[in-house]
Amino acid sequence: MEIRQYDHSVPGTSLVGEPPPPRRPRRWLRRMLVTACVCGVATGVTLILLPAEPHHRAAPAAPGPQAQARAQAQTLAAVTSGLPAALPELAALIGQQESRVRAQPRDARAWAVLGSAYLEQGRHSADAANYPKAERALQTSLEVRGTGNAQALGGLAALANARRDFPAAKRYGEQALKLAPKQWTSYAPLIEAYNGLGDYKAARGALDKLMGLRTGAAERPAVMAQASAVYRDRGWREDAVAQLTDAASTARTPAEQAAYLTGVGQLAWERGDREDALRHFRAAVRLDPDQRAALTGQGRALAALGRTDEALAAYRAALAKRADPQVALELGELYESLGQFGPAREQYALLRERVRQAAAGGVDEELLIGQFEADHEDPEDAVARLEEEWQRQPGIEVADALGWALHRAGDDEEALEYATTATDKTKGGGVRSALYTYHRGMIERELDLYGPARRHLEEALRINPYFSPLQVPAARAALQGLDELPEEPLPADLS
Repeated sequence: MEIRQYDHSVPGTSLVGEPPPPRRPRRWLRRMLVTACVCGVATGVTLILLPAEPHHRAAPAAPGPQAQARAQAQTLAAVTSGLPAALPELAALIGQQESRVRAQPRDARAWAVLGSAYLEQGRHSADAANYPKAERALQTSLEVRGTGNAQALGGLAALANARRDFPAAKRYGEQALKLAPKQWTSYAPLIEAYNGLGDYKAARGALDKLMGLRTGAAERPAVMAQASAVYRDRGWREDAVAQLTDAASTARTPAEQAAYLTGVGQLAWERGDREDALRHFRAAVRLDPDQRAALTGQGRALAALGRTDEALAAYRAALAKRADPQVALELGELYESLGQFGPAREQYALLRERVRQAAAGGVDEELLIGQFEADHEDPEDAVARLEEEWQRQPGIEVADALGWALHRAGDDEEALEYATTATDKTKGGGVRSALYTYHRGMIERELDLYGPARRHLEEALRINPYFSPLQVPAARAALQGLDELPEEPLPADLS
């Protein structure tokens, strides 16, 4: 099959001309695919945030001019501050800003707002076709105003993060921070980039500076959400959920609150609390029906609760919004766990198509491809992809995926090095992940390290007994096999 390059200059419907040549070469796709324990301390607090189940009621009246103007002002403030916004309001803002740059093509701020709106629309809808348009608008803002344009540089950093291009995100983010060290928006994309590059010390340092800034009431929830993400990666789950709960309770728009409630639901899911996760995901969808991550979370939680038909419907609803390749992979694995291999293959084919479309928008999907290949297709290809990804951006996610791919390819000695990096706090792996711990346990089992293997497999099932419909049964079977082994003899000098 024809190979193609990740191209950041794909034509779009933007008003902007072609962008400058790429700043660095992107890798070629070798071939297309062939086929987060939090205690319950905060639970009582979070429940009061959840909107009540809706009763039968008449459709709301269309908003008047004042309400529309207020919504547009809120969306503009959200986009310029890096806050979540709803898709309908984003579409209206984009139309407004496109008209403005037609009338005033030298308005650098309007170009930056337009680029950030395209980016948020692309992230919210999982449509990478928006990313080249966002890049053209942000680069035009830079050309009009020059390099002292912190807003455009921050937008380019956020765009690079959305494309999983963490080296570029770091470069743009550090330039923006140098220009605007007292603006909180300069820190958020930079923290994400540091995490993606595995530089957790720099991420913590940037967060400390961010938390020391004086921010307004409107921005404070987003700062708390950023702190929550860093705390989660350090394994501080109680602190993470407390920050995100506070962010949800003080969010000013439904879309913003929905995003933070989705995060609280994800933290609940990562500790294996299916019911609490489902409550938060449902609350998020009621606030923002386009919240795809919450729709996907509902499918995950419903499947863990044994409500399979509802789970499949929730996943299909998430895919109907936009066929995110990660969602297609999850649904395919759910079908596979049910023995429905035909529908599973259909989802894997959909994943392949969506990866191709994402790559055309400049998104680096090598991590996702490697994860899929390791479990379902070609582990050796997964190793080759993920080794290159590790060289470029060595974060914990890549360490775990590469370790697992090496295991699946038969190289367990090297696999254990990466699995240890992903799970050992002394090596940066502070996040408590059932999947990462399961991977390490299975690798240790293959190396006849039965004690550590048993300990890590048991820990994975304690962290989240429902972390994967395919891997949980494998973990339980492996544990049963370990329990049937005779006790290891004491060393000779102790017997």
